[in-house]
Amino acid sequence: MRPARIPTRPLGGTRGLPAALLLALAVLTALTGPAAAGADHGTVNSSPAPTAATPVAANGRLTVCGTKLCNDRGTPIQLRGMSTHGLQWYRQCVTSGSLDALARDWNADVLRISMYVQEGGYETDPRGFTDLVHSLIEQAAARGLYAIVDWHMLSPGDPHHNLSRAKTFFTEIARRHAGKQNLLYEIANEPSGVSWSRIRSYAEELIPVIRAKDPRSPILVGTRAWSSFGVSEGSDESEVVNNPVRASNIMYTFHFYAASHREEYLNTLSRAADRLPVFVTEFGTQDYAGEGANDFAMAQRYLDLMARKRIGWVNWNFSDDHRSGAVFKTGTCAGNGPWAGTGPLKPAGVWVRDRIRSAGALTTG
Repeated sequence: MRPARIPTRPLGGTRGLPAALLLALAVLTALTGPAAAGADHGTVNSSPAPTAATPVAANGRLTVCGTKLCNDRGTPIQLRGMSTHGLQWYRQCVTSGSLDALARDWNADVLRISMYVQEGGYETDPRGFTDLVHSLIEQAAARGLYAIVDWHMLSPGDPHHNLSRAKTFFTEIARRHAGKQNLLYEIANEPSGVSWSRIRSYAEELIPVIRAKDPRSPILVGTRAWSSFGVSEGSDESEVVNNPVRASNIMYTFHFYAASHREEYLNTLSRAADRLPVFVTEFGTQDYAGEGANDFAMAQRYLDLMARKRIGWVNWNFSDDHRSGAVFKTGTCAGNGPWAGTGPLKPAGVWVRDRIRSAGALTTG
């Protein structure tokens, strides 16, 4: 629903370093914790095993039941959390300290791990980015957070362009983490410029590859026109309702940006959720580029709808990008925090943190 989010400024503290070295440093930090890269404002490098208070410990492995996402007892739940920005640009925003804050200060349920495929992402270093995602899944699990592994294809918009890469990546992710209870696979971030039948055929070719290694974790399928159920290209949810993916334990994704996507999008989400299992894996309170003024009133209408219908949601994004959609003030990540409280947050960050915290324990039906 927006152009590529390429930063217009260099990453803090990394000006002039080669891309390969940046990724190597990022992986080292993920694997060893902040002690390898500098102090973390008093947070510890390792986290305790999940307790009954964490979302994963309380709800176990999730599954799709009817049009809802349900816990291991078959009770519908609503996950709420945050998406990273592109790991090739903003890995320094996903640290032991920031994840501690997300889990314990924000009281989030889920972390979306946004790994771009192009734009300096996975295709430039498949091994390095795969290892980085492995590490972030482990860190989410250690804090009792669910983890959405986001195959962030954006341009080109045809998911078949990256099918071979997706098979390689998800085979390894599923093989290593199938035993975990906290995993969800998002197999196509925002398809665009292609028909629903083209997206559906991609899903039906990739899903069996994942299921061969992990037969139980939910899989999230992107929808047409930047995951708008086709609205942004003149269609609606009926194309999915009438021709669903031939697979079980799946959901369909919807993305919105409140300042740009108004009544037609809100109504589409409402109708779709009555007929299909839907997860909002990305939304913002700004325009479709994740920038500009916040429309908190319209965003609240979406959140109220999603609460009523138990639609899980993830906000874009957990970084200090200069745009208004990034929750942290510029420079927070380069300075390695502080992360907790409202002090380091932009207005959108204060707003979404409050919405996550005010919901209390993970929302069930």
